[in-house]
Amino acid sequence: MTKRLVQGNEAVLLGAVKAGATFFAGYPISPSSEILAQASVYAASHPEFRFLQEEDEIASANAILGGSLAGAKSFTATSGPGFSLMQEAIGYGHKVGIPCVIVNVMRVGPGTGMPTMPGQGDLNQTRYGSTGDYTSIVFYPSSVTECYEYTIHAFNAAEESRSPVIILSDAFLGHLNEVADLEPIEIPIVPRTLEPLASGGTRLFSGVATYADGEPATADSDEFIRQYYEGRDHRLAVADKYAFYEYGWNKDAETLVIAFGITRRIAQPLAAHFALFRPIRIWPTLDKELTEIAGRYKKIIVIEGSDGQYANVVERMLLRRVKRVPLLGGRMSIEAIREGLAHIGMLPKELASSGSESAAGSRAAQTDVSSVVG
Repeated sequence: MTKRLVQGNEAVLLGAVKAGATFFAGYPISPSSEILAQASVYAASHPEFRFLQEEDEIASANAILGGSLAGAKSFTATSGPGFSLMQEAIGYGHKVGIPCVIVNVMRVGPGTGMPTMPGQGDLNQTRYGSTGDYTSIVFYPSSVTECYEYTIHAFNAAEESRSPVIILSDAFLGHLNEVADLEPIEIPIVPRTLEPLASGGTRLFSGVATYADGEPATADSDEFIRQYYEGRDHRLAVADKYAFYEYGWNKDAETLVIAFGITRRIAQPLAAHFALFRPIRIWPTLDKELTEIAGRYKKIIVIEGSDGQYANVVERMLLRRVKRVPLLGGRMSIEAIREGLAHIGMLPKELASSGSESAAGSRAAQTDVSSVVG
């Protein structure tokens, strides 16, 4: 056993290497740059691992698509503005069926926003950012160890679904240092089965709707619909294998808190007063799992680092209203959560004084992995 301090961004790189990644292409952007920097250091001493710093995020996303088609498990890392630039390439990856992993270490947006402050405002973009209909698989860990684990799962899901898979993080989680022992973690690795380019035969990788023989099908609605549902159903079936979530805290409470990523960690002092549902697979949504659990509770509160992006999803999923505690402008803290709960009339009396949270707050750095399901 080798316990040491590991940073969240470093754990992502280590998970990618463990999953068999051999190509990284990226462009530096806060707060994800450590992944790029450490990938370059790793490549310098591991010639089988190729590294390319591109001129921008558009080139980075297209480079990993090409690297994947050439036979390498490939990935990139970015943040909100860079992720915006990658959307056309992401859509192409879904259309053609290219496995790869994209890491989005979120910060406050829109635009350049607040580059060093944490946010969770890119959830909708991971699902709807590119043009048309497609099925995104998205994971959001909440600890350094989970950054390692779910990066491996992301590569596995990408190989099985033949699609770009997204790992979400944020400025706090990416820069969080925790004592971790990653060596004993055993997650089966899904091998590459997609034959690389130049391996024989003729294949077409076109963003245009085509028939199997490569002829354009741009006026054949029936063929488009057939291909779309075939791809969607396959990716949903793969996603079902990765239905990760956490259900815990005080399950006998009357109110269920929904929080994810770093927000779940910050909200830990609430544990004695509320039940918790933490979606780890953000997309596709965990409809069956959350519907079954939410039915046990009179009220639901969604605490998130955006103005209701996930709360809106939950309301559509459950067909009921939820309370909202948005943590905006990078103000992710237990104080902000407490103020938000007070604003909606849901602050427990025991938490009304700051002193009462100290004991619970000391446990905030611990994630109860025993309650994680998947």
